[in-house]
Amino acid sequence: MNPLQKIAGKRWFGLAETSTKTRIVAGGAAALALCAFGATAVAPIAQDPADMPTKSVSQDLQLPNLADQIAALQQNDQQFLHEERIRPGDSLGSMFTRLGIDDQQAQAFVRGDKMARSILSLKTGKRVQAETDENGLLLTLRATVGDKDNLKTITVTRKGDKFAVDAAPAQLERRVEMRSREINSSLYAATDSASSDGSQIPDTVVSQIIEMFSTNVDFRSVKHGDRFNVVYETFWQDGEMVRTGRVLAGEFINRGVAYQSVWYEDPVSHQGGYYSLDGKSLKKAFLKSPVTFNRISSGFSMRVHPVFGGWKQHKGVDFAAPMGTPIKAAGDGVVDFVGVQNGYGNLVVLKHWSNYSTAYGHMSRFASLHKGQKISQGDVIGYVGATGWATGPHLHYEFRIGGQATDPMALKNLQQQPLNAGELNRFKMAAAEMSHRFSLLTPAGNAMAAR
Repeated sequence: MNPLQKIAGKRWFGLAETSTKTRIVAGGAAALALCAFGATAVAPIAQDPADMPTKSVSQDLQLPNLADQIAALQQNDQQFLHEERIRPGDSLGSMFTRLGIDDQQAQAFVRGDKMARSILSLKTGKRVQAETDENGLLLTLRATVGDKDNLKTITVTRKGDKFAVDAAPAQLERRVEMRSREINSSLYAATDSASSDGSQIPDTVVSQIIEMFSTNVDFRSVKHGDRFNVVYETFWQDGEMVRTGRVLAGEFINRGVAYQSVWYEDPVSHQGGYYSLDGKSLKKAFLKSPVTFNRISSGFSMRVHPVFGGWKQHKGVDFAAPMGTPIKAAGDGVVDFVGVQNGYGNLVVLKHWSNYSTAYGHMSRFASLHKGQKISQGDVIGYVGATGWATGPHLHYEFRIGGQATDPMALKNLQQQPLNAGELNRFKMAAAEMSHRFSLLTPAGNAMAAR
C-alpha cells in the first residue's frame, strides 16, 4: 500500500468516534490522498509521494453549521416581490390577490387616497409591482400612470402601521431607431408595412417626415421607387415602447434627388432646429400668420382710421379672430417689451436676429412673459383681444426692420438665423454621424454591414 494511503487510513480509523464535523474533515483528507495516488498512476515521471514532504494539520477546520444558518434566516423577515399585468374586468381586490397581498388596511388606503387611487385607472396590460412580507402585508406597491407625454410612477409605501404615497416622473429608456423603406404606392402604405424584422414606423414619425420635407417634396405625387431613411427616438419602460420622440434625421430620395435633414440643438446656445447637411436651416424664418384667423380685416396700406377717422397709414396687418385665440411668436427671439402702450393696448414686442423685430397688439391678456425671456417660433405669447384703439377682437401684427414697419406679406425668402462659426463646427460633427447612418440604411450599406 502507498505510504500516504497508510497514513490516511490510520487517521480515518483513529477518528472514527469523533464528531460528525471531524469525520467530514477526515474524509476530505482521505479523498485528497486517493487523488494523489491516482496522480502517480497516470504520471509515472512525477516525484514519488514517499519522498514528498508532509505537513500535519494540528486543528480541525470549522465548517459552517447548516442548522444555525436556517435558524438565522427564519428569524429575519422575509420579503417577496410580485409583478402582474392588469386584466380585463380587474378590481383592486382581484389585483391584490394575484399580487399575493392580504392586507385590508392597504386596500382601504389605495381606495381612499386620491393619488394612490390613480393606480385603479390603469389600462389592460399595464404592469403593477408589489413587495409583501411572508404574511401578505403590503410593503410597497408601484405602477406607472398617465398619458405618454406625462408619465408618473406612483409608489405606495408602508410606514409602520400607516402608508405614504409618492409620485415621480417615470424613468424611461431612450433608444435610437433606424428605419428604411421603399415606396410602392404611398408614403403611409410604406410605413404601415412591416420590415424584415417585423418593425413598423409610427404615424407620428411619418407626420414629422412630411413636415421636414414638405417644401421640397410633393407627397401627393411620390412614385414607385422613391425611398426614405429615418432616424428617430423611442422611449421605453420595462421592455415596452411608451412613445416615440423626435425625428433626429431624415433622408428622402424623390425622383432620383436626395433631400436630407438633421435635427441639431447646440449644447451652448440651446438653439435647435432642422438643418441640411451643409448647416443651412430648413425652418422658415417667420410664420406666415402668428394666429389662426377668420379673415384679414385690414392690410398694410393707407386707410380711414376706424376710431378717429381720416386717412392714415396702417403699419401692420390686422387678423380678425375670436376673443381669446392663442397668438404665437412668428420667429425665434427675445421679449423686448411686454405691457400696455397707447393705441396698441396690451402689446408684446419680440426682438429677433439681425435687425428684425415683430409687434403684437390689442391682446386680451399675455402668456407668462418677462423682458429678456427667450422665445421659440410657435410659442404662445398671448391671446386675441380688443384692448387699446380697437373696435373688435383682432391681432394687430407688425413686422419691423431696423425699427421701421414693413409689410410682412411682401417679404419672401427670409433666411433663418444662420449658425455661427462655433455652432457650425459642432453641427458638422453631429451631421457626419447621421450621414454615416444614412449610408448604412441604403441597400449598398446594408450589404456591407451584413458582411
